[in-house]
Amino acid sequence: MKDLLHEHYGSPRKLERLESGNSPMTTLTLSAGLKDADLQSEDPVPSVVPQDIPVDKLDDHALLAATRTGDEAAFQEIVRRYQNQITNYVYRLLNDYDRAVDLAQETFVRVYMSAERYQATYSFSTYIYRIAHNLAISELRQRNRRRLIPLPTFFSDKDSEEVEVELPDNRLKLADDEMIDDERRAAVAKAISSLPEKYRAALVLCDIEEKSYEEISAVLDLPVGTVKSRINRARNLLKEKLREFL
Repeated sequence: MKDLLHEHYGSPRKLERLESGNSPMTTLTLSAGLKDADLQSEDPVPSVVPQDIPVDKLDDHALLAATRTGDEAAFQEIVRRYQNQITNYVYRLLNDYDRAVDLAQETFVRVYMSAERYQATYSFSTYIYRIAHNLAISELRQRNRRRLIPLPTFFSDKDSEEVEVELPDNRLKLADDEMIDDERRAAVAKAISSLPEKYRAALVLCDIEEKSYEEISAVLDLPVGTVKSRINRARNLLKEKLREFL
């Protein structure tokens, strides 16, 4: 199953841009509305920023400390390091590149706006993935609410009873129906996007992003045992959906 996922998405250690163009994300529109849950931790980031060290040599926590002092170059280094990873992760959850770019930008906005309050209980990677994950899950839930339309039921004696009918998502189209590779890629993307969100996120983090169980536990804020259970369930569901390709 991992081989099929990596064939579709590529190795997380060799992330590439999902659309043409190599210009970095350097312009961020700052906004408020940060969630305290994204920021809580115990151990403060070191307040002393190393001097005379190029930003690309600083670790993530030192970059955050520099960002707190107004060092724009330090923040842009954070964006450079994580832009592709975060965009790819959100894209894999949403299967919508344009929206993934928007939410990746919002992720970095939140990192910037919360720099003064950021503390380092977890690794910075876990911290930023958690923010991106929460934004993506919020987007998925909003989509689901929009796709559910209440209709009166014709199969009940209760006039006031309603049922929810989920409309199919017809946006996923094969680029070329005659190409087997395109069909496989589309099938994998559709199968993953059809998984319940709680299984989808665990599967992507484990089998595509290659995060450890402990890292996934921190990102999803779940016990490790629950993480393992969700990953196993997600793999079984995906095998059923992709049986003809395995």
